[in-house]
Amino acid sequence: MTILPPEPNLDALRLKLARLRGERGWSYDELAKRTGLSRRTLIEIEQGRTIGTLATWHALGHAFDVPLGGLFATLCEGHAPPGGAG
Repeated sequence: MTILPPEPNLDALRLKLARLRGERGWSYDELAKRTGLSRRTLIEIEQGRTIGTLATWHALGHAFDVPLGGLFATLCEGHAPPGGAG
């Protein structure tokens, strides 16, 4: 029997990005400057039209001074993370 992992909560991840940006009062242009990413990419991620690459999230983590694990932990919102009791 194959046991599939739960779906990642991509909405929680994009909302975390929006929350981090909002807490700092950064515009898309400011975040683009701090990450080297395009404004369009940032908007598309926050609006859920794309997820971005690992390199994109790496740049975002550095801009916000948040480790990737801290960003990606939100993918497990709504279900138990791997390694939990079960």
